[in-house]
Amino acid sequence: MEMSFEESLTELEGIVDKLEKGQLSLDESLMLFEKGIKLVRGCDTKLKSAQQKVEQLIEENGHIKEEPFEVK
Repeated sequence: MEMSFEESLTELEGIVDKLEKGQLSLDESLMLFEKGIKLVRGCDTKLKSAQQKVEQLIEENGHIKEEPFEVK
């Protein structure tokens, strides 16, 4: 089962914490780094998908009007 964005982000934060402590072997660090990269890519894909959905849902006069979504 695919992890949610929130689950991926939580796991990524845990990986960052472990790597920042610097108490892992080189092999462990590389393994976690690789897993972190995969999580970041997955989160990025989910964010881009959400942005596209938001852009598609903005309507003007019954027609879909694409507007960039910005977090404020």
